[in-house]
Amino acid sequence: MTSVRVNFTLPENLYSALKMFIPERQRSQVISKLVEKEIEKRAHHLSKIALDVENDKTVAKDMKDWGNTNSDGLEDHPWK
Repeated sequence: MTSVRVNFTLPENLYSALKMFIPERQRSQVISKLVEKEIEKRAHHLSKIALDVENDKTVAKDMKDWGNTNSDGLEDHPWK
């Protein structure tokens, strides 16, 4: 796996705790795992929202109604 160097800012007290509790050669791995977990959590949350919308009968009806009117008035135009 290819790695890239990044630069980000931490509050001073958090950085001090990082240096105190995480050995120097383990910091990148620890931070990488924490970022990965946060991304997974947010992706799961977005997936749940998408499924909730997909399963919402009111939204489905509105989307069907909107789809029925999507091409209204375009049949006679040359770009269609």
